[in-house]
Amino acid sequence: MARIDPSINFNGNAEEAFHFYKSAFGGEFTRLVRLKDLASPEFPVAESEAHKIMHIALPIGQNILIGNDVPEGMGPVNENENRSKIAISAESREEADKLFSGLSAGGNIEVPIGDSPWGTYFGMFRDKFGIEWMVDFDPKSQSTVQ
Repeated sequence: MARIDPSINFNGNAEEAFHFYKSAFGGEFTRLVRLKDLASPEFPVAESEAHKIMHIALPIGQNILIGNDVPEGMGPVNENENRSKIAISAESREEADKLFSGLSAGGNIEVPIGDSPWGTYFGMFRDKFGIEWMVDFDPKSQSTVQ
């Protein structure tokens, strides 16, 4: 089956955001490429953008969270109007609480985490970088060992 990996654009703070995400999810970056790493006569990079991120990847479970900084010449990204959400399916209430708490720090909580009317443990927020997240734990999806 195909896998979907979310990719997020930032206005020069991709590295800061990804260190924040790494603090919540753990793991290590599998790739970190700066704009200066791609500089050539055909692709000149301004000194002011040399350290910006061209590509950064953080494995999370079976997926990879991908990000980059948008070069200034392409115009700013309006992070507060990004209505796409990254959905996290936690393996336990404890994991859901940990991820919700860690990722929502400094952000705006839209739906506090708790029992939802549809039977899952759910919360939704915009993190301090303007990215929207949904955290969900479905106790019915857990198998029981007897």
